Amino acid sequence: NVSMLTSHYRITQPSCLSSIGCSQQLRVQRPLTLREPAVFAKEPGTDVDIPHNKLTLAQARRGTPVHRPVRVYADGIFDLFHSGHARALMQAKNLFPNTHLIVGVCGDKLTQKYKGYTVMTEAERYEALIHCRYVDEVVRDAPWTLTPEFLKKHRIDFVAHDDIPYSSAGSEDVYKHIKDAGMFVATQRTEGISTSDLITRIVRNYDIYVRRNLQRGYTAQELNVGFINENKYRLQNQVDKMKETVRTVEEKSKHLVHRVEEKSHDLILKWEEKSREFIGNFLELFGPDGAWVSV
Repeated sequence: NVSMLTSHYRITQPSCLSSIGCSQQLRVQRPLTLREPAVFAKEPGTDVDIPHNKLTLAQARRGTPVHRPVRVYADGIFDLFHSGHARALMQAKNLFPNTHLIVGVCGDKLTQKYKGYTVMTEAERYEALIHCRYVDEVVRDAPWTLTPEFLKKHRIDFVAHDDIPYSSAGSEDVYKHIKDAGMFVATQRTEGISTSDLITRIVRNYDIYVRRNLQRGYTAQELNVGFINENKYRLQNQVDKMKETVRTVEEKSKHLVHRVEEKSHDLILKWEEKSREFIGNFLELFGPDGAWVSV
């Protein structure tokens, strides 16, 4: 099944594949993106003149053309790269039987201008993306809006993104012109996980994470914590240690008391048993029918 093969392997396909009687076979190579990082896109000005025929959505879904994969582009910030990002890229990679997934990552300057500060630097975000198994190529410092020149340079057939209008940079939907051109393919967002959600969790539990990192050896200066707060957090850590020590002692004490109770219960049972035995022996010897009376 050519469709199944091309979705998982890089394939070199002969030009006469569709001809009857063609003796050449598909030459299947091991999937490079599962063994090596994805590549970065080439510098501006290269490969622009390579012929690139326009595909329709129907052609792409049939798995044609046989001589090249469908080039799908997905872009984003990808800060604190998480499973929601990975799932979106997985969907983009599997849109067509044979897909070459290009991922555009916006740089720090552009991101801070239109969206705000990121936790990870652009270099860290680039590095995260080239190690995602679904990605074949990464475009660094990607544009905020896609121009015809950019689409031509990277020979992009389709753009993948969730279908919610993305209002930014003075536009109600930065993908509107892509949708109008019939080049847009929708993916689904993953509910319950986003970069904003992760940052919210950290902010909500700020004190806990600061105290944890102080315990792990980070300095107050590295954590941007003032003298008063530093001492407050360190005092709280000491109090927690004392509480943990008390809990440990309590648990050990409970265990000791339980063992003493068990031992006491055993001693009482043994005492009762010995007492009955002693009384029985006494009666046998000194009772009305005892051996002593007979004498």
